[in-house]
Amino acid sequence: MGYGADEVYTRFSKHSLDLWKAFFQRTGQEHLFLQTGMLWLSRSNNPQIAKTADVLTRVGINFENLSRAELEKRFPQFHLGSVGSALFEPKSGALLARRAVQAVVADFVRSGGHFLPEPVNTPTGSGALKSVETRMRNKVSAGSFVFACGPWLPKVFPELLGKRIFPTRQEVFFFGIPPGDRRWSMPAMPVWIDVGDLYGFPDIEHRGFKIASDEHGPRFDPDNGERLVDKAHAAAMRKRVAKLFPGLKDAPLVETRVCQYENSSNGDFLLDRHPGMKNVWLAGGGSGHGFKHGPAVGEYLAGQMLGTGNPPEPRFSLATKATVQKRVVY
Repeated sequence: MGYGADEVYTRFSKHSLDLWKAFFQRTGQEHLFLQTGMLWLSRSNNPQIAKTADVLTRVGINFENLSRAELEKRFPQFHLGSVGSALFEPKSGALLARRAVQAVVADFVRSGGHFLPEPVNTPTGSGALKSVETRMRNKVSAGSFVFACGPWLPKVFPELLGKRIFPTRQEVFFFGIPPGDRRWSMPAMPVWIDVGDLYGFPDIEHRGFKIASDEHGPRFDPDNGERLVDKAHAAAMRKRVAKLFPGLKDAPLVETRVCQYENSSNGDFLLDRHPGMKNVWLAGGGSGHGFKHGPAVGEYLAGQMLGTGNPPEPRFSLATKATVQKRVVY
């Protein structure tokens, strides 16, 4: 679901899931959300899980408290080590991100929108922006503009955001599962997270068992950064997989990805008006948890632009974005 120890984002996540499901139902693509369940592993030295249980209760999200004995019975794939308990959200799951984005674009075009896949140059001027120019010298005019550029946002607004949005390199690994072994696919395996350490997904669409670090990686240039996983990092991840999932100790590495987060200083979103252009809005700082919140973010921004939404959330303001990273939102 959401980053459960934070009520603002958990409410956003819950609402977004409802909006995603409604969109998928309307467009006949319910398969783009997989109800795998979500497992939060709890170690004795991690206060996040107790906070998560409290927030989930206040927000009204169904979950189960699982003891160590219940965990061992229901999810024997895990070597639990110091894990003593867990939270399990049975109605949570995984969005198929790439295909979901394609579905949104296709629906936008069907509804009369225009899709122009070209990067834009840095807007100039002050007051009200009349148009933006792409690098292919095409001009796009509008009454209002929203720049939701992910890790490219600080490149589009280098003076304003170059020191406030921090793209990082995030390595993702897919391990092949033993033939016919269903322990690593849904419904036996949920989405799971060991907060502050690792997270993973079951084998979806036969791509392999996905696992990645929950920590922010080094600085990364989304245009020029190397997209090959470091061999030493792959070897280290193989050892971690073997320790946490003994049944995968000899599993082949079948796919790797280098993605990026576009982090704000503390993990909060940036959803605010540009201070020098009254009809320009900035949407960024996803910090690794932005995509699933997309529908609620869009609804929030539309409400702010049209003056029909709730009062602005102070945490989303540009004024709260510092120039030094100190992650507090997980």
